[in-house]
Amino acid sequence: MTSATFRFYGSLNDFLPNNRQQVSFTHNVGGRVSVKDVVESLGVPHPEVGLLLINSQSAPFSQLLRDGDYVSVYPTFGAFDVSAVSLVQPTPLAEVRFVLDVHLGTLATHLRLMGFDTLYRNDYADDELARISHNDHWILLTRDRGLLMRSLVEYGYFVRHTQPARQLIDVLQRFKLTEHIRPFTRCLACNGELTPVSKADVQDQLPPKVRAYRHQFWQCSHCNRVYWEGMHHQRMLQFVDDVRQALN
Repeated sequence: MTSATFRFYGSLNDFLPNNRQQVSFTHNVGGRVSVKDVVESLGVPHPEVGLLLINSQSAPFSQLLRDGDYVSVYPTFGAFDVSAVSLVQPTPLAEVRFVLDVHLGTLATHLRLMGFDTLYRNDYADDELARISHNDHWILLTRDRGLLMRSLVEYGYFVRHTQPARQLIDVLQRFKLTEHIRPFTRCLACNGELTPVSKADVQDQLPPKVRAYRHQFWQCSHCNRVYWEGMHHQRMLQFVDDVRQALN
C-alpha cells in the first residue's frame, strides 16, 4: 500500500468533495500507479491540470507515486506562463478552436456569434469528440468529466456553469479571449466564415420585405446562408455588449 498526501489548488477544488477542498489530505493506493491515474481517480480531469509538483519538484503525469510523496496539483494559470517548468501542459496551440459535446449547443451558437471557430453537432459520439480533439487540436468543451478524462484528450475544459451566457463568459475568461472577439463573422448554423455580398448576388434568397428595405448582406462561405440586420440584430448587439461588460 502506498500512502501520499495531496493538495489541490484553485479551480481544481470544484471537482473535490467538501472535506477535501482547500486542504491537504492523505490518500492510499495499491501497487505501482501513476500520479495521473490517482489525480483522475480523485475526480480531477487531467486537461484541467497546469502544474504538478511532487515533493516540490515539477513532475510528469507518468511519474509513479512512492510512499510518503507530497503532491501539489495546480490548475492552468491564467495570469502567468508556467510552460517552462510544467511537465504536464501540452504544447500551446497556435489557434484557439473549440469542439463541443452534444449538451452545449447553445454555447456553440454563442461562441460562433462572438466569432470563434466552433465545431458542434448534436450526434457526436464521445469517441468521435475525443478523436477530433486529439487529431485536429480542437479544445474540447464538455460537462462530462469522464469524457475529459479520456487519454486521447490533451486540450479540454470542463464547463462549470449550466446557464449558456454564463458558460460563454467562463470560457472566454479561461482562454483569455476578450481581445479576440469578432462578432457577426461566423455562420451561426454551420460555423462558416461570413463575407459581405451584394444584394444583386443574393436577391433570389431574400424575402420580399427584406429585398425592399435592406441593403447590406453577408453570406456564409460554407452553406451559403444569407444574413442581414433584421429585427433581432439589436438584441444580439445588446447581448455582445453585456458579455463584454461582464469580462471587464
